[in-house]
Amino acid sequence: MNAPHHPLAALWRPTALLGVLLGGEALAAILALAPMQDDNRLVHFGLASLGIQWVTIATLCALFLLRRPLSRLSGLRLAWVCLALFLLMSLLVATAAWHILQMTDSASGTQAAFLLRQMGLATVVGLVGLLAYRNYAQARHLAVHAKQRELEALQARIRPHFLFNTLNTGAALVHAQPDVAERVLLDLADLFRSALRGPQRIPLAEELALTRRYLDIEALRLGPRLTLDWDVPDPVPTVQVPSLSIQPLAENAIRHGIEPLPQGGRVEIRVRTNDRQIEVTITNDLPPDRAKTQGHALGQAASRQRIEALTGNRGRLDTAIEQGRYVARLVLPLDN
Repeated sequence: MNAPHHPLAALWRPTALLGVLLGGEALAAILALAPMQDDNRLVHFGLASLGIQWVTIATLCALFLLRRPLSRLSGLRLAWVCLALFLLMSLLVATAAWHILQMTDSASGTQAAFLLRQMGLATVVGLVGLLAYRNYAQARHLAVHAKQRELEALQARIRPHFLFNTLNTGAALVHAQPDVAERVLLDLADLFRSALRGPQRIPLAEELALTRRYLDIEALRLGPRLTLDWDVPDPVPTVQVPSLSIQPLAENAIRHGIEPLPQGGRVEIRVRTNDRQIEVTITNDLPPDRAKTQGHALGQAASRQRIEALTGNRGRLDTAIEQGRYVARLVLPLDN
């Protein structure tokens, strides 16, 4: 995905719609409290509120109806198209308002002066909105850029102890089980190749294969101390997920759950999908004295922030301790 979230998609959230409507009411209140309004301010507020909300709702409806072609636009081009739609709706509503005022004998001045005044106000409001969108887009770009830098640091940071342990495991198997040693080194090479490349999103099957290679290496190193339980649909859904969104969770389960246990433990990986989202659950045994381990908290916080940034806050990472086991539940939207 080139962008974590198209700007128009955020507009259909209930909080965003409520914010737009409340912003319109705030503008109506400002107009009603203007110094030149020396008569009934409540009436002015009601009329301004009615006109502004008609413009707002008409613009939102137009954007919704045109959402598919507009989804192919990005950056300032999209902003200018939205501004043009807003001005067009303002002109239509202002024209209708003028005719209504004429029918009620409430119109004053000429139609041209009335429309010029209303369009001037709409242009100022639209340009302010355009500036606000520009600032939002810049802040969003910087936030995603920062999270991408964190991802690149994560991709380049295969833990030294894992590398050394894997090489030692491969060296120990060279004479006794050369085929297994070769597979370990090939899995390690695939792991590094996947970790050092650049795409933000990869197929789910590829991310699961990377996680499986990592856990296979750890299974050879830990031996009977590690039990793996996979529950993945066949075939794997053809969807895109943020790269390195699942493997670090499995690594966290090994480091903070299985390794500290003298007898080892079990790691379970579950994948569930529906029409709207995919859910990946990784559950691992946990030492009793590490119920609130700091390593878990720090690692999961970084993963959570990166996933939220790359999915436009539509993805989430939930963690909990259930019946003495650590559960990391990754929920990602299906928007492919």
